[in-house]
Amino acid sequence: MAEKIIEVKDLAISFKTQYGILQAIRGVSFDLHKGETLAIVGESGSGKSVTSRAIMGLLAGNAIYEGGSIMYQGRDLTQLPEELFHEIRGSKISMIFQDPMSSLNPIIPVGKQIAEALIFKMGMPKEMAKKRAIELMTLVGIPEAEKRYSQYPFQFSGGMRQRIVISIALANDAEVLICDEPTTALDVTIQGQILELINKLKEERGLSIIFITHDLGVVANMADRIAVMYAGKIVEYGQSEEVFYNPKHPYTWALLSSMPNLATSNRLDAIQGTPPNMIFPPKGDAFAPRNQYAMAIDFEEQPPMFKVSDTHYAATWLLHPDAPKVELPDAVKRLQELRGSVKK
Repeated sequence: MAEKIIEVKDLAISFKTQYGILQAIRGVSFDLHKGETLAIVGESGSGKSVTSRAIMGLLAGNAIYEGGSIMYQGRDLTQLPEELFHEIRGSKISMIFQDPMSSLNPIIPVGKQIAEALIFKMGMPKEMAKKRAIELMTLVGIPEAEKRYSQYPFQFSGGMRQRIVISIALANDAEVLICDEPTTALDVTIQGQILELINKLKEERGLSIIFITHDLGVVANMADRIAVMYAGKIVEYGQSEEVFYNPKHPYTWALLSSMPNLATSNRLDAIQGTPPNMIFPPKGDAFAPRNQYAMAIDFEEQPPMFKVSDTHYAATWLLHPDAPKVELPDAVKRLQELRGSVKK
């Protein structure tokens, strides 16, 4: 197993709001290993982006660290003062945000925005920074980079703007790249190009990547491991193949069932109901009210993480030895059949 780059353990984060304390992250633990891609998947409001922003030290002023740690290079990032975090953020750990238009300054040429990262973080002279910025633009697939260095964000397509954001994130040779839904605002063809670019850069630079998404299909061919989040907790965690082809949590089943594919009928399977209000977190399993397989215990007690294999865990009472056997959803069965036919 490759060395651990980041270790998140029992992380708990809340936010002060005018309505009360919102429990956004409730005891999240995971590791990121050198050279791997870890995908964190879940609906909006599940805690994915809060987790990633905590690693970057970018939480809002009303955030409260309730407990746990984020270890990087022997230091707990939750305890790091801002002046020391500034040395890590953008230099060692970088982030790509989901909306490239709001990530870029509309009144500054894109090349200058890349160069600024080099000047302020690495102390590079302006002419050298400009030259390196053009090299980075070429690296991420911007044609005629020297000419386009002086152009503004509005003169670029959504996909090209995202490439500029990626070049800024990689300007200082970071070893960890956090991608927060980087393809959400892009059409399917451009999505594929951006994912291919991220994979290429990962291999060339030996990056360790945390990929945040609501769509399991997006990370199907790029994630090494997957963590499925719901209501501030990780409910399933394992190798990519395990989570895709041998999922154990009903929420993972629901996410897989909502993915369109070539066998999809006219109607997609939607997840009924809405996520809980985390100002008033539920007593038992947070997914129970939306779970057609829920048992009485799901409404009373949170399930522990049951071990499926040495690398695969899921927090569902369905894995208890005394739980009844249930029929898998058709979409999950199709995935398992597809895997079987490919292996043959």
